[in-house]
Amino acid sequence: MRSGATAVRTLPAEPHRRHRLVLIGIAIFALLLGGRLIWVQGLNSAELSEKAVQARTVERTIPALRGDILDTNGNVMATSVLRYDIWVDQRQVGDYRANDDTATETGVKAAAKQLAPLTGMSVADLEKKLTGKAGFQYIIRNVEPSERDAIMALDIPGIGADRATERIYPGGMVGANVVGFVSSDGQALGGTELSWDEHLRGQDGHTTYERGAGGQVIPSGSNTTKDAVDGQDVVLTIDEDIQHRAQEIITAKVKEWNGTGGSIVVIDTATGDIVALAEDPTFDPNQPAKAKPDLLGNQSISNVFEPGSTGKLFTMAAALEEGVTTPSEKHTVPYSKEFKGHQVRDSHQHPTQYLTTAGVLKESSNVGTVEIANRMSPKTRYEYLRKFGLGQPTGLPLPGESGGILHKPENWTGRTEFTTSFGQGYAVNAVQVTSAVGTFANDGVHVRPRNVKGVKDAKGVLRPTQKQQADRVVSPETAATMRQLMDNDVPDNPDSNAHVPGFAVGGKTGTAQVPDGTYTASFIGMAPMDDPRYVIGVFVYGLPAFFSGNTVAAPAFADIMSYTLHARRVTPSGKDGVELDNTWK
Repeated sequence: MRSGATAVRTLPAEPHRRHRLVLIGIAIFALLLGGRLIWVQGLNSAELSEKAVQARTVERTIPALRGDILDTNGNVMATSVLRYDIWVDQRQVGDYRANDDTATETGVKAAAKQLAPLTGMSVADLEKKLTGKAGFQYIIRNVEPSERDAIMALDIPGIGADRATERIYPGGMVGANVVGFVSSDGQALGGTELSWDEHLRGQDGHTTYERGAGGQVIPSGSNTTKDAVDGQDVVLTIDEDIQHRAQEIITAKVKEWNGTGGSIVVIDTATGDIVALAEDPTFDPNQPAKAKPDLLGNQSISNVFEPGSTGKLFTMAAALEEGVTTPSEKHTVPYSKEFKGHQVRDSHQHPTQYLTTAGVLKESSNVGTVEIANRMSPKTRYEYLRKFGLGQPTGLPLPGESGGILHKPENWTGRTEFTTSFGQGYAVNAVQVTSAVGTFANDGVHVRPRNVKGVKDAKGVLRPTQKQQADRVVSPETAATMRQLMDNDVPDNPDSNAHVPGFAVGGKTGTAQVPDGTYTASFIGMAPMDDPRYVIGVFVYGLPAFFSGNTVAAPAFADIMSYTLHARRVTPSGKDGVELDNTWK
């Protein structure tokens, strides 16, 4: 050692100190781990247990059967039938062993061979659907209960079935525009299906169960089921037989006259019940996707048009009620006449006519009608049109109804002041104007139309809809006079296009041009005239040229009125029709 150097002393190692540090670290870790275990297994066990249950719980919806839609006689027009969707938990199929002792395959291949003849699918396609690790996958949907039973009898692990429904319309196109339709997943999209969906759809149920890691049901797990509550049945006022015949008739007429469409409305005059509401063209609610979108509605309430000469009935009724004319009053009627600088003409050239008020209506004279209408103020005439239900929705519970067009009298400018008296310058729909004419059959009381009779409760008891609104428009005496005038319009002989054998008939024709240049021809009538039971309107739209309603629509009216009276067992009274004095010189 050098002189002056300081010696450095090295201390011996102390391993016991490091051991203590390691032991302290282990103790801390153990305390943390123990605390966590206490938290997991004790303090937080309920939460974790709940999460575990949720993870293994499966919920399935049990769809409610949609209520039926029935005609007035109880015939089914729409119904839901029970079907099943077959599904698979692919993780379990490998355990399958066929019950057939001769079978050599097991698992997926065996299951596919067993399922093929029951599903109509190929073995190869089934193997694809059964192979994999998916806990849920549909195999085939919408199968009948017998097919479901046969599949489930195979007892293939992982195969299950959920209840489903299919909407069926047994009559196809018959009444489709009234009944409506639903989507492929059961959502109401049109007609009564949509308007009364709240009653028809019912309430879905559900079932829940716990399953293990392999997809198997845990017998001791939580399994609950809430049954579905099926929908209620809705009963229409429609008579399916009369509806079917009306559709045949209007389809033939539209084709015969090369129109674009047509409607027939049959209404019970006393109750306002719509017995038939037929249209052409229409659609098949079993296949709504194949129909043109504009055919899925109801043109009898959405399509508006000028009523033409049928509108003269309302002018005459107002004039009689106001006391400004009588059926026998004498009028001198030229072919054309000027009113406040506006020329009004009749539909066909003729020499000066000498007509009674009854004759003015029978000859459908525009000039004569304006002369009578001018004795009333526009405000009075407007108020009567409103009382008849024009210019406002009927309230019929079907989607897409138009209230028509009826401007206030202060807006009747130019020719409108005069044309409104003979059915031009305002617009109506087919149900609206037919119902309005029915006022005369009901002694001057307008009963708003309805198409639903009621809803059946869970016990099958019919709960009727509210009584229809009824408003007096004209007196019983005026209504009786109007029936005579309408009766006078239809000759009581077989040569008349509107003739119904055994019954006196009253009615009025109409033809009006629409903005696109085509024409709408109509006939609205009632029978039997001694005690009118039904009012029927026939309308043919989109005619390429002017054709009289008497030529186009009256024969169809006679056909459907005859069918309706016989179907409803109305006995002919044998009373002759009324013939009034139509001319005076």
